[in-house]
Formats: sequence, structure tokens, C-alpha cells
Amino acid sequence: MIYSAEKIHLRNPAEVDEIKKFLEKFQLDFEKNIDYTVAIRENGQIVATCSKSRDILKCFAIDPSMQGTGITNILLKSIQDKLFKEGIFHSFIFTKPVYETIFTSLGYKVVEKVDKVVLLEGGMGGINKEIKKIASEFSIDSSKPKTALVMNCNPFTLGHRYLIEQSSKSSEEVLLFVVEENKSLFPFKVRYDLVKKGVSDLKNVKVIPGGQYIISSATFPAYFLREAGEFLEAYTTLDAKIFANYFCKKLNITKRIVGDEPYCEVTNAYNKALLKILEKSGISLETVKRKEGENKTGFISASKVRDSLRRNKGVNTEELSDLIPGTTIEFLLTKEGKEIVEKIISSHTPH
Repeated sequence: MIYSAEKIHLRNPAEVDEIKKFLEKFQLDFEKNIDYTVAIRENGQIVATCSKSRDILKCFAIDPSMQGTGITNILLKSIQDKLFKEGIFHSFIFTKPVYETIFTSLGYKVVEKVDKVVLLEGGMGGINKEIKKIASEFSIDSSKPKTALVMNCNPFTLGHRYLIEQSSKSSEEVLLFVVEENKSLFPFKVRYDLVKKGVSDLKNVKVIPGGQYIISSATFPAYFLREAGEFLEAYTTLDAKIFANYFCKKLNITKRIVGDEPYCEVTNAYNKALLKILEKSGISLETVKRKEGENKTGFISASKVRDSLRRNKGVNTEELSDLIPGTTIEFLLTKEGKEIVEKIISSHTPH
């Protein structure tokens, strides 16, 4: 029999429901951020499906009776044709370990894997080239030991500044990776610029875009959902292993510093995974107590900044001066800053 992949119309509830029911047989959820889905049928019934979210392939499932028939190639070709039309020539596959050999036989390479999930990549580029590019662009000397931090900074606060400052004092060189995924109320470019301005006096700190391999939709999708589901441990461990086995080894990172996390269950789980994985690789993890505001407002956090903007329906300079540096306040008062503030006021997202 000749099989062909058909496009699923994501605005058609009946078609989406059919995919969801098929995926349930494999303990898979049809994720909200999916932008393209294909399926293969036999006698009118779905026997295989694959979806994508931007450059990440996911929700891949084939009925056991159909494995070995070559329909994986049909699914992938259909998805890759869509990627090429969108100008995307490098992609990730986020799937269950049972499917690893299927994709490696088709040219994909394993980035990292844990018990429940495996991350593969294919096409142009790759993690090793990405790290080599970072080392070149930011003049990183891999012969010298370094300390690393990873931050989202949504927006940049005095708490972030305190953590970076402590790292700067205790380390010869600090690599500060700013999460690049654009799923926060403050866009990446804004967050990156605010961090650079906020630490410009700390000459041994290099501010680096986090890219696709540090807390991204490919390595740690649960971070942006702020949901503690059954795969949370897998996501946190996967991201921690990628950091340890690639970034630490290639850039000679011997210590990572994190702030303690009294509020967010997802970030707290991530810190625990980092401790477990990094120590196995001989890399130390230092947890620094979160900075408290001077006006008895409790621990400083970016969420408190966003809450203040919502509650006051704008910038309350006196209140925010206890939470964020002058450079962040100055930005909030610009035209671009005011537009973001308006989005925050009308938004109820966790990030």
C-alpha cells in the first residue's frame, strides 16, 4: 500500500480531537504551541502522526503494527518540506527513547537523553558549532576556569544584580547566559540590553545570549509553562546534562551559581537537577540566598516587579526602586517600555 501524509487543520476541532485520541494511546499530549501537524491513515484511521512547533518536531507516534513500513520517512519529509518553506534548515526532535534508533538511522544526532525523553537534532549547524561560535564571538579562553550563571531577567532586578555581583567578586571570569527564548513579557532583546547595562561596570562578566541549548523550548519547555507535570524531572535533567556535557566541558566552566528559589516549584526542581548532574561531572553548584528589598518588601523577584506594574497600572518609581536598578526604571519610562507595561497590565501569564 502507498501511504501519504495529510495536513491536519489545527482550527478544526474534530481533526485535532482525532489526533489527541490517537496520541493518548502513547501517553502523549497534543501540546498547545504546535503550529503544524501531519498524519497518515489506513482504512480511514490514523496510524501515524508528527507535529512541529517552529523548529521542534514533537508528538511523534506510530501504531506498532505500522512500524517498519517506511512511513517515518513520509512523516519526516512532509514536516521537513514545511520547515524548508519557512526557511528553517536546522531542527530538533523531542521524543521518547524508544524512537531514538528510528531517527538516528535517518541522519539525526542525539544531543542528550534521559529516561523519558531524548533530544536529537538534524540539518545545518548543531550544538558543537554553536558553542564554538560563542567562544569565538565572546573571546572565551577555554584554558581558564570560569563561573556561569543562567538568567531570564524578566525584567532585570536588583536581585539579579546582587547574584551577578557576588559571582564577579568570587570568580576570575563569569559567563552570564541570558535565556534567549522569546516567551516572556519582556522580549529577549530588551532583557539582554537591560542586563548588559545593569552589569556594565563588572568587567569580568561576559553577557551571552543563551541560544537554543540553554533553557529553551527544545531543552526545557516546562520552564515557560511554569507547570510541574510528570515530565518535569526529565526536562530539568535534560537541560542540566546538556549544560554539563557541552558548555562546561568545552568552555571550562567549573562552577555554576544559582539563586535559592522559595517560590517557583519548576525553578526549584531545576536547581535540584543541576546539583545532581553537575556534581557527577565534577562541577560545583553554589546557591546564593535571594536578596531582600531594603523596605521590608521581602525577597526581590521579577514577578514582584510585574505584579507592581499591574497593581499600580503603571510605573510606581518609589515602589520599584526597591526592586530594580535605575537602568530598568529608565527603560520602563521610554515609549517601548510603556508599551510593555501596558501588555503586563492586561496579561495574566506566569512569565
